[in-house]
Amino acid sequence: MIHDSRFKRNDSHRRSGVSGDRSHGKSACPVLVSRNAAAASARASRGYFVVLVLVFSAVFFTLISALSGYIFVEKRAQLAKENREKALHVAEAGLEYYRWFLSHFPNDLQNGTGLPGPYQHTVNDPEGGELGTFSLDVEGESFCGSVSGVTIESTGRAADPSYKRVVKARYTRPSVAEFSHIVDSNVWAGSDRIISGPYHSNGGIRMDAAHNAEITSGQATWTCFAGDFGCTGTQTVNGVFGNGSNPELWRFPVPVVDFGSVIIDVNTLEGYAQNQGGIYYGQAGGQSNRRGYHTIFNQNGTVTIYQVTDTTPVYSYASARGWDFEYTIIKTENLLGTFPIPQGCPVLFFKDRLWVEGVVSGKAVVVAANIQASQYDPDVILNNNLTYANNSVVDGITVIAEHDVLVGLTTPDVMNIRGIFIAENGHFGRNYYHTFYLPTSLDPYVTRTTLNTTGTVVSKGRVGTKWVNSNGNFLSGYSQRNDSYDAGLAANPPPFTPATSDIYKFRLWQEVN
Repeated sequence: MIHDSRFKRNDSHRRSGVSGDRSHGKSACPVLVSRNAAAASARASRGYFVVLVLVFSAVFFTLISALSGYIFVEKRAQLAKENREKALHVAEAGLEYYRWFLSHFPNDLQNGTGLPGPYQHTVNDPEGGELGTFSLDVEGESFCGSVSGVTIESTGRAADPSYKRVVKARYTRPSVAEFSHIVDSNVWAGSDRIISGPYHSNGGIRMDAAHNAEITSGQATWTCFAGDFGCTGTQTVNGVFGNGSNPELWRFPVPVVDFGSVIIDVNTLEGYAQNQGGIYYGQAGGQSNRRGYHTIFNQNGTVTIYQVTDTTPVYSYASARGWDFEYTIIKTENLLGTFPIPQGCPVLFFKDRLWVEGVVSGKAVVVAANIQASQYDPDVILNNNLTYANNSVVDGITVIAEHDVLVGLTTPDVMNIRGIFIAENGHFGRNYYHTFYLPTSLDPYVTRTTLNTTGTVVSKGRVGTKWVNSNGNFLSGYSQRNDSYDAGLAANPPPFTPATSDIYKFRLWQEVN
């Protein structure tokens, strides 16, 4: 066998070459793979970053948009609120303007134009420009040809007229209806009484009652006597003293109420009843202490009137006159008719003593007076309940007696009276009765249980509907008395209710929308 070394070498070279090629191939591949992976990774990283930027940008723009929208909405809401508040102030400026106008022209309800409203005015900004406008609707309440109150409705608009507010107010003088009592003498409110509303006396006050409003006296001090006011001997005491529930509400001295100013001119009311469409009756026939008129108010807005021809005398005691006969029990009477209460002039005037009871529908003022008869001052007698068909916003009665307003003997055990009761020259009260001086059939009426008075009592003399002895024992009258002023009457009293001030004020302010 021939061996050729070249071929072996060549083979060797080829083997080694092959071997070398493999060796080089193995070393090049990993390098190429590594570079490609790095590039891919870099490209992926850049993609993720772009995505994150886009996501965060979208979130950012969403938040900015939401915040901008919120700020815009809040700004609009703030502007709306500001314009609404401006409109309210402009509307109130309208009320104030017409109050000023009426103070200069009290009977002009047409804003000086002579034409029906509404009346529009511009409110200027002192720094320039306009704040808004208001328009006024003015409505006067006139009775018997005399204006007794004004209702003003003011519509205010801001500079942006799409925002408006409407306010309404009643404009009247304050009246006695804002008080539970106005008394022109010393008075004692016992512990058996509950008083709601302001209570005033020009004299001193012993206040033992439970109460919830100011108790005011025109006196700094006064002399309290044992017999009349239960003091130990004769004492000089504060204007208001006693064991009442809220002494922090006692005020003294305060300016006295001019009793002459709260007593209405009954001559004027007599003229209204005679000449302006009211109801008027002159003196009844018969003896002055036995005659008179009996009025029963009906729920349908009418009043039934009787002429009293005779009464049953009973013996009683009153502080001002001592023991004497009184004539409060009706014995005989004649029907005069049933009449509607005149809406345009609801004044009922009687020149004689008067019995009043029933259910009042609407507003009315009732007078018992006889100025021409100097020796005869008629009384008003309350022998039965006097209430309202609805409430004191729409119903109400003012009862004026030239002398006394008396709660009679034959009254309900639980009696309810509503209204404003004015005793011009006498007092509001119930006389003292004793079974010794009465027929047996009348004995149960000596003592009664509860008297509820809702409204106002105005009394020249000392008030009293309960009698006790020196030991505090109940003898006659009503054991429990509940007195409450009427907020409805205070805001809207019957026409010609006496005023306590010449200054007109707003009542019943309300926003209509």
